[in-house]
Order: sequence, then structure tokens, then C-alpha cells
Amino acid sequence: MSDPKRIRMHTGKGFIAALDQSGGSTPKALRLYGIAEDAYHSDEEMFDLVHEMRTRIMTCPSFTSEHILAAILFENTMERKVNNEYTADYLWNQKGILPILKVDKGLAPLENGVQLMKEIPQLEELLERAKQRHIFGTKMRSVIRESNTDGIRAIVEQQFAIGKRICAAGLVPILEPEVDITASDKADCEVLLKAEIKKHLAKLTADEIIMFKLTIPSVDGFYTELMNDPHVLRIVALSGGYTRDEANVRLARNPGLIASFSRALSQGLCVTQSDDEFEALLKSSIQSIYDASIT
Repeated sequence: MSDPKRIRMHTGKGFIAALDQSGGSTPKALRLYGIAEDAYHSDEEMFDLVHEMRTRIMTCPSFTSEHILAAILFENTMERKVNNEYTADYLWNQKGILPILKVDKGLAPLENGVQLMKEIPQLEELLERAKQRHIFGTKMRSVIRESNTDGIRAIVEQQFAIGKRICAAGLVPILEPEVDITASDKADCEVLLKAEIKKHLAKLTADEIIMFKLTIPSVDGFYTELMNDPHVLRIVALSGGYTRDEANVRLARNPGLIASFSRALSQGLCVTQSDDEFEALLKSSIQSIYDASIT
């Protein structure tokens, strides 16, 4: 492996900041930040506000490569600027943080206990635009709600099929078959999921390098075997609805697994906080997530 960016992702200490709330999840993210839905009257106004929130996070002194390896961006964010640079360029040039793009278009209706991804139209065109914006990799999410063999097989097949297209474009895909933390048979879901992942990893070519974003497993160390596969650059964990403290405790019990938190990262941040208050809380959050990721 000669690419310094891939080497950093593979061996670097830190975690991935998930700043990729999209159209459907943006209102909730803004509410948690203290901005009610009556504060904006169009999608454009909504995206302006959430970009201001993300810019405030990214420009904080504590948001640096000392603790953060990469940041996941929404497509709208990729096309906007931070301090007069496109967001991905700002992250890499000013912060040393790798930019990653969310490429999925949301979830399909529940079928066979899972929610596949919706179709991703013009994916190759999006990937080409991502390369022009100096994006390092991509992320795409689907969700497992119960331990249905057919459903989990379909979810892994879809993730790998699209992941191979992203590899072919020269980017590193993050496959995210999330297991719902509220599933009554969560541990069984994870057993089926790992088995299907191993089948598909065995079929990859030597130059197809991928990552995974997975729910923190019910059994500690459950994904260590996958981390050692030569096709796997890194495995990161989503917070999945756990509070930051609970997610950190669970993560720390899984050596090698690093965080890719969204809500758990921004928990407690508010538009009405002074810059000093905002920075102090973000710095504390970043440090706690970093500590759990390097344990």
C-alpha cells in the first residue's frame, strides 16, 4: 500500500466524524442543535442552516487530524464551501482530515426484515464529481431489523455490488449494513451478517479495498476476524442511537474498532452556545470518542 491517504486510514489513530445528515434527517439534526422547523421555509434555507452548523464544527480548533481521521459529508455539503474552499479541500488542506461522501439515497421499504438502499441513479457521474472535489471514499447505509437469512443475504449482496463499482472508480467504499440496536435478535443478526460478509470478501480481487461501518456488536471483539482480511482497510462503528457515553463504553470493549459517530458526536451542541462553550463541549466529546477508539 503506497497511497499515503490509505495508509493513514489503515493505521492512523483517531475516528471518523459523521457530518452527513441528509434531507430526511436534517430537520432532526437542526432540532437537536436548537433550531426549530419554523426557522426555515424551504429546503435551501434548511441546508444553509445545517451547513452553518457543520461549518461551526469543522472550523473549531479541536476539530483536527490529531483526533479525527476523516469526516463523512452529505452531497450538498460537498458542493458548498468552508472559508472559501470547497468543503473537502478545506478538510484536507487546512485540517489534514480525509473527506468521505455519503452516496446512498435513503432506505427502501422494509422487506424480509431489512431495508435495502434505494436505487442510486447516475452513481458513476456522482463518483466522477466526487473525484473532482478530491473525495477520498464513500459511505452508503442499509438497515437490518431482524435475523432474516434472505434479507441479510440481499443486503450484503447489494452493498458489495455497489462497493465494487465504487472501487472501480478509484474511491474507497464504506459498506454500512447497520444492525438495528433495538432488534430483539441483534446478536443473531450479527452472526448471519458476518457469515455473508466473509463469503463476499473471499470473492474480491486484490485491488478491491473496502471499509465497513457496523453497529457495535453484542459480542465483544466479534469483528476482529474481519479486520484482519487483506481487503479491509478499516472497520468503524456507528453509534446507532446509543448515547455518547454508552457508545464509548461499548466501543472501548472492541479493540481495533474505531468510532464513526454522528448524533453521539454532536450531542449537546446548541446554536445559542457561545463560541467558547461550543468549543469546550466539542473538544470534550472529541476527546472521549478518540479515547474509546484507541483503547
